[in-house]
Amino acid sequence: MKPAFEKKELKKKSDDLSAWYTDVILKAGIADYAPVKGCMVIRPYGYALWESVQEALNRMMRSAGIENAYFPLFIPMSLLEKEKQHVEGFSPELAVVTVGGGEKLKDPLVVRPTSETIMYDMYSKWVHSWRDLPVLINQWNNVVRWEKRTYLFLRTTEFLWQEGHTAHETEKEAVATVMKALDWYRQIYEDYFAVPVIMGRKSETEKFAGAKTTFTVEALMPDGKALQGGTSHNLGQNFSKSFNISFQTREGASEFVWQTSFGFSTRSLGGLFLTHGDDNGLVLPPKIASTQVVVVPISRGDEGREALLDYCGEIRDALVGQGVRTRLDDRDSQSVGRKFNEWEVKGVPVRLEVGMKEMTDRTVTMARRDTGEKIVVERREMIPKIEKMLEDIQKSLYATAKNFLESNTRDVVEFSDFEDIMKTNRGFIRAFWCEEAPCEAAIKEKTKAATRCLPLTAPEEEGVCVHCGKPAVHRWLFGQSY
Repeated sequence: MKPAFEKKELKKKSDDLSAWYTDVILKAGIADYAPVKGCMVIRPYGYALWESVQEALNRMMRSAGIENAYFPLFIPMSLLEKEKQHVEGFSPELAVVTVGGGEKLKDPLVVRPTSETIMYDMYSKWVHSWRDLPVLINQWNNVVRWEKRTYLFLRTTEFLWQEGHTAHETEKEAVATVMKALDWYRQIYEDYFAVPVIMGRKSETEKFAGAKTTFTVEALMPDGKALQGGTSHNLGQNFSKSFNISFQTREGASEFVWQTSFGFSTRSLGGLFLTHGDDNGLVLPPKIASTQVVVVPISRGDEGREALLDYCGEIRDALVGQGVRTRLDDRDSQSVGRKFNEWEVKGVPVRLEVGMKEMTDRTVTMARRDTGEKIVVERREMIPKIEKMLEDIQKSLYATAKNFLESNTRDVVEFSDFEDIMKTNRGFIRAFWCEEAPCEAAIKEKTKAATRCLPLTAPEEEGVCVHCGKPAVHRWLFGQSY
């Protein structure tokens, strides 16, 4: 029987990043194409990564008092239209149900593109007094945005995400929540994915529809394109006024609540795969990998196999007992070589090779996925050695990605240099911009580079716009988006 894949059949990242990306997701068992155009099936190996994200973000949100809930998939069009900017921003991407139960619906139903409107209709019923605040709710769900071009994880018609929605007495409280959420997303990328990001504020034209201010984490992919990794929004009182979410203040007056929303989706996993993979497949950072160590027995025939499997089982149990996510590959349906290839393509951080010699010597052979380095260690030294190796892999992957980000972020003064960079290597460009929308649109039309954000660390300076020459006070981050 032909195996599910062979490493030699995998397309090379160094030859064609886009082709490799799709190929490795399919061959590593991360996801597959669904019968519905633009949708995908996330397979168990891929979904386990999303579960790790959920666990980490849930811990962070719970620390801030945010609780999980669930709201309906279908949103009456009349609710969506209550916030004019919001419905205009999403209009081209809406999927609308007009027939239900064989009858035409009086009020068409929108398949959830995001949940602000249906949630805030409920908030208006729940909030009456300052004593009802804050409202701190998150939900994990699927959303539908009808995309013309789709790309596994990075851009799909249906995707999974978390969306937090909070309501507060004061704008100060709301802004604090916005910045907390943004830092949670930074932590997921940098601490778990080993992907460095730039935190910043979106321009007026690039902000979320209906928001007062939008903040983002931006990552740079190996092809020099930018990935919006997660966004957090100060909604001000825009939605609360539209949905009449008002409360009696401590002084007895009537006031509209201050709101936030923030979201992190499965497109983040696409950024993870792109950043660390190589010609041999995925390379998963240990902190996010569902399997950190795989133990592969190496036996020739049946002689001694039972004893070898017992030894390998001891190794697995010892690692699991120390909190290391470990799998024993004791399948006899695949050759050792094919097992090695499979786990390499899947990106498991550490492989333990255990044969009769290792069992006799009470040793294990440790192989790093990121560098291919192999070392033999004594069984009694195995656990601290593996823990150190996992830590080193995590740090090494981040350092490599950080170096790539810094090397491909350039300060530009002349627009001709801006154009040249975008025609060749792309990457991030820091440049003065006048912050006028027509100029922003002209830059994008000429170079395909959009404003990614104004970095939070950007100082106020005196300069001139890289495109039009008008006075400017900030260096904005530009890049071509996925």
